[in-house]
Amino acid sequence: MPTSARLDGLDFARFIAFVGMVLVNFTVAMGAEGQGSFLATTFVGTLEGRAAATFVVLAGIGLGLAANKAANKHDFNDHLIWLTSKRALFLLALGLLNSLIFDADILHYYALYFFFGVFFIRMSSAGLIFSIVALLVGFVIMLLTLDYDVGWDWKTYTYKNFWTLEGFVCNLFFNGWHPVVPWLAFFLFGILLSRLSLNQIQTQLQLFIFGLIALLTVEGLSLLTLALLAGAEQDLLDIATTEPLPPMPYYMIAGMASACMVLAFSLWVSSKAIGLSKTAGLRLCNNIGRQTLTLYVAHILLGMGTLEALGLLDGQNASGTTDDAIIASGVFLIATTLYIWAYSKFFTRGPIENLMRLITR
Repeated sequence: MPTSARLDGLDFARFIAFVGMVLVNFTVAMGAEGQGSFLATTFVGTLEGRAAATFVVLAGIGLGLAANKAANKHDFNDHLIWLTSKRALFLLALGLLNSLIFDADILHYYALYFFFGVFFIRMSSAGLIFSIVALLVGFVIMLLTLDYDVGWDWKTYTYKNFWTLEGFVCNLFFNGWHPVVPWLAFFLFGILLSRLSLNQIQTQLQLFIFGLIALLTVEGLSLLTLALLAGAEQDLLDIATTEPLPPMPYYMIAGMASACMVLAFSLWVSSKAIGLSKTAGLRLCNNIGRQTLTLYVAHILLGMGTLEALGLLDGQNASGTTDDAIIASGVFLIATTLYIWAYSKFFTRGPIENLMRLITR
């Protein structure tokens, strides 16, 4: 598979993750979790925490591929570190602005993933695996020794001390929505995956099978462990969960496994004879995948802003269900598709992607 096809596959994977993210975030914003038909709640429930994890893995793959491409340049380390650091600062600023209106912003966490992750790009694969395990184990130790609930109002899912130095650092590294420990492990896992022969069908098949087996295994182990720990303290029960809060090892492994499956499927689709470049529908999905930074902001400002104007957000006396959230997500995604179809006739990258490149080049 040529390099362009591989990149097309990554864009398609970002598209899949974006759809999942919209479904989950709209459901949470409407306070519709667990409300609605069994099929709808189960479907969205399986996506919770997995779409965001896939995005972070893909970000790590992107940086790893960039490092591999530039490996022969003498100044590549300094240049890549400087460029990535500038883009991390851009994401941090954008994320903090976004946090003013959306508590579950991921962009300011992304900034730290890139800032720390760039120093791992030349590490050996064994070193990356060790670092991933250390992050997972480190978080378990932190959970058992620190107060994970500090700062949280779990009834409203708001973090009271976010804008204080102590609260911000604690949220960013330990008990936020996507804390650096252990979420940086997703990014490092992406760097590790970027070293595989992703253009080979055999590798794609192995990735999908590995992801499926790992996902089923960890979900089964989680159920077994929870059964064995029945009646135990909540901290011990948390260790066995595959829920994203708190992000315990079972959840992290499940997130990596899901990302492998999405990646393998996307790369396989892009390698077919029809090709993404020859299929209008897949090309459109590709273009959506290239603008996920812009669309992430849009789904908050425009998507959730519209829901708020219609009185459909949680806390507005709305009684939405997961089914309603899926419908709202579908409407937003249709609007997104129309926008991308028109915008892509004139521009390759999204407005915010272009702004980031302009400021940080």
